[in-house]
Amino acid sequence: MLLDEVAIEAARHSLEQGAVTPSYGPWREDIVKLLNDSLATELVCVLRYKRHHFTADGLASPKIAEEFLVHANEEAAHADRLAQRIVQLGGEPDFSPDSLSARSHAGYDDSKDLKSMIRANLVAERVAIEAYSQIIALIGDKDTTTRRLLEDILADEQGHAEELKDWLAT
Repeated sequence: MLLDEVAIEAARHSLEQGAVTPSYGPWREDIVKLLNDSLATELVCVLRYKRHHFTADGLASPKIAEEFLVHANEEAAHADRLAQRIVQLGGEPDFSPDSLSARSHAGYDDSKDLKSMIRANLVAERVAIEAYSQIIALIGDKDTTTRRLLEDILADEQGHAEELKDWLAT
């Protein structure tokens, strides 16, 4: 086994690229696009959870509404981490409200009753889980830092889904 000395030498140059070294190969732009679509998904999820937080009504709603806010804040933290990674990869995070819904894997929801809100959020979490699982498989060993970031976010989404599933059962 030998290291690629040409790539190591190239890493000594193009300092303006920061963490992006020759090992990223031709996939960097594709990864940035996947991350921007994931960023849109997280932002739409923040909006959906915030709406549900403020509009939840019913006997069980105060506790669940507070959990919707917790989830919204966790999704916002995911969005921040994704945006930071996009910048590290030399890309630009796309926060454009005009294209958020079109780029998001999960949908927005304006349900009025608590059970429908929980169901809509569970659907969105399941969609995010599937999307992140596929992205992680696509990235594989092409970008281990991004893969680890997405695996961490995936674990949070799986926790959200389990919690929402339990709320539907009660």
